[in-house]
Amino acid sequence: MLDQSNELAAWDRDHFFHPSTHMGMHARGESPTRIMAGGEGVTVWDNNGKKSIDAFAGLYCVNVGYGRQKIADAIAAQAKNLAYYHAYVGHGTEASITLSKMIIDRAPRGMSRVYFGLSGSDANETNIKLIWYYNNVLGRPEKKKIISRWRGYHGSGVMTGSLTGLDLFHNAFDLPRAPVLHTEAPYYFRRADRSMTEEQFSQHCADKLEEMILAEGPETVAAFIGEPILGTGGIVPPPAGYWEKMEGVLKKYDVLLIADEVVTGFGRLGTMFGSDHYGIKPDLITIAKGLTSAYAPLSGVIVSDKVWQVLVQGSDKLGSLGHGWTYSAHPICVAAGVANLELIDEMDLVRNAAETGAHFRAELTKAVGGHRHVGDVRGDGMLAAVEFVADRDDRVFFDASQKIGPQVAAALAERGVIGRAMPQGDILGFAPPLCLTREEADTIVSKTADAVNSVFGRG
Repeated sequence: MLDQSNELAAWDRDHFFHPSTHMGMHARGESPTRIMAGGEGVTVWDNNGKKSIDAFAGLYCVNVGYGRQKIADAIAAQAKNLAYYHAYVGHGTEASITLSKMIIDRAPRGMSRVYFGLSGSDANETNIKLIWYYNNVLGRPEKKKIISRWRGYHGSGVMTGSLTGLDLFHNAFDLPRAPVLHTEAPYYFRRADRSMTEEQFSQHCADKLEEMILAEGPETVAAFIGEPILGTGGIVPPPAGYWEKMEGVLKKYDVLLIADEVVTGFGRLGTMFGSDHYGIKPDLITIAKGLTSAYAPLSGVIVSDKVWQVLVQGSDKLGSLGHGWTYSAHPICVAAGVANLELIDEMDLVRNAAETGAHFRAELTKAVGGHRHVGDVRGDGMLAAVEFVADRDDRVFFDASQKIGPQVAAALAERGVIGRAMPQGDILGFAPPLCLTREEADTIVSKTADAVNSVFGRG
């Protein structure tokens, strides 16, 4: 086993191009290679047998937990019966039609149809094209700009990487590209004016959005995209009143709203969708991750009836909509989706995300919230983050070169718990599977406290 592991690690360094990885360090063997081998519930293990609680559910996505036989059986049965057929020109399968209905039955009111892809990135590419098509059909060819937010995450493609508001995804890629613009992040902890209440800061964000729309010209601004709760940008819940105030501005200038629910869809916040949780009324919803709990790659765009009617109008005028992916509604992936959504209901995971998530965040706050180098403990549902600071009283942040967040994440990993060092800040993120128990949550909390104390000393 040791020889095989060493050989695999060598092959990994020599041949595997990893995403979001320091390429030089990895190729030279200066950063670790971990070869994952199995998982069950909230636990994963590598090919050396080391077990870890996966407190980030892969990348926020293994909502039902690992090793669910029901989904594996659905994938196998579909592969045997019909491994592939395309969804072009009206073709479907029982699974793709069933999953579409299941999604619309669970979606916020006013949603009409589902377009399937494979990743959140390609779903947001679809959103961009649909928005441009929508405004062309309505005779508004100049209304094409899309406003995103700094620190938002919406994908890694050319246009979706432009929507993303994080430096890591722009550096040396010639991004962002027009016609994408960025407005202020709803990051209350990092607000410039610390005297602001949450409501005042929310109004500030809405005012900044309106200023941008007016400066650009409302006739040129097509859409606004936002995650219900900032994910990769720091796991940051919206301040009080934020979405109500932002939607007021969007409605005033006839700007479509895309709710990027790749992370929050299907139970993560203790509601089926984050839009329900925060009272958001989107025109388009982006879904992925929790749609199959990552047992197979699948994403989607949920289209509101308002947008759908214009798309139909365009098709009547222009013919078939010239947009499609070879693997749209791939039979194996949608079969996984059907089984996954059934399992979410059977295991009562939406309720558990709310109740166990609240317990987890409360215990995390008790355990580390008073530490002299912890500036903020935050989250919602089954999402949480701890932000580290050099001085909590004066809100002085560490220099990025110190890599405090990665140090704490590494110390936590040594203790058998996987958290995530979030980009652009010293932030430790958590997004456990929705099947997490209170006992498992308590283990994550105790190990986190140990990791924080090992890096900083007791505070």
